[in-house]
Amino acid sequence: MNADKNTRRPGFYGSHGIDVSMPVVILSGKENSLSLTRSLGQVGVEISVSGTPDCWGLYSTFCANRYIIPRQDNRKEHWRKLLLGPDATIQQPHVILPCCDDGIEFLAENDTELRQRHVFDGGSPQQRRALLDKLQTLELAQSAGIATPNFWPLSRGARAADNIENLRFPVIVKPLNTFNFAKVFGRKFFTVQSGTEELQEKIQIAHDAGFDVFVVEVIPGPDSLLSSYYTYINDDGECLFHFTKKVFRRYPVNSGGGTYHATEWLPETAREGLKFFQNTNFRGFGNIEFKTDTRDGQLKIIEVNARFTAAQELAVRAGAPIDLIVYCQLTGQPVPTFTDYAQDVRYWYPVKDFLAFLQLRNMGQLSFGEWIRSLEPGRHVDPLFDLSDFRPLLGAAGAVLGKMTRRAT
Repeated sequence: MNADKNTRRPGFYGSHGIDVSMPVVILSGKENSLSLTRSLGQVGVEISVSGTPDCWGLYSTFCANRYIIPRQDNRKEHWRKLLLGPDATIQQPHVILPCCDDGIEFLAENDTELRQRHVFDGGSPQQRRALLDKLQTLELAQSAGIATPNFWPLSRGARAADNIENLRFPVIVKPLNTFNFAKVFGRKFFTVQSGTEELQEKIQIAHDAGFDVFVVEVIPGPDSLLSSYYTYINDDGECLFHFTKKVFRRYPVNSGGGTYHATEWLPETAREGLKFFQNTNFRGFGNIEFKTDTRDGQLKIIEVNARFTAAQELAVRAGAPIDLIVYCQLTGQPVPTFTDYAQDVRYWYPVKDFLAFLQLRNMGQLSFGEWIRSLEPGRHVDPLFDLSDFRPLLGAAGAVLGKMTRRAT
């Protein structure tokens, strides 16, 4: 297979008509922060990155200023010192691009003060908080006429057996805020295969740790039924672009991050995604993920992100310059437009995808030959490795080794 392993961007990234005088500060992230740093940095934008040592963008050649946050420090407190107040480290106005949920919370908590100096997209604090709350997201989807999996809100102290009717296992015990939950438990949710006793136990564990949770059914079927839609809606309600992709595999299977994606224009995914954003009066950059429910054929919402995602580099390499569009929109310039992008560009995490194969093989769902054949020749994009910008690979490896060392001690 032929991997595209250079930082050259197609088409729009060779344009010289863009005013790049306003610098950008990227708040944390991994793959998304690295993609933004490379893309916008190559155009000539001055890029600053602030995150913990596992933030890949920190190590790019195109990162002009690095603000590394010690792991034990509170990221939002660090960003307040970096961007707010008369003694802020960064005094010049910047475009702020959040690449993690902490970054979105930071913008919501400091919206008014931040807008007096810096620029970021038009989502209101209320919108940002609602989409960080996974239960509110499902409720918004229902109000917008979008299909959802069955779900059951729970109050503290409630017993599952007393509050949940027509329950079909497996189900997920999901926190309202998965980002903070993952910091504590190392996972985004608990999966319960069967039994109300186990379900109640997982609910109690979450409550004891201080997390409000709800129960949501698992949509049956393989990860290949997942698809996503991306857009940006400006203050006038105009969509600046449309982009969709699909997933082949995730690791861990049916719960983890994508390990093998591909670009594909999916009209139904785009239609339902746009319906959600328009019917909820969404503003700014948005990504929505669906899974097709084989029981009724409906696309059902999984989650919504009001930020760049891990698959950002896939969009860039396919010829969808969504980062340039957002930058130009936020800096008051004419935005690039695209009506098409390359289809079947593959985004591959080799190590994680091999682990996904092993898990699927143990489940009797994928043979080695089938896995190899699925990696058909074509244009493959690596989220990290690049010969002309190799330091992120070393930085990511160092972060993984550091994590393993801390676990061992």
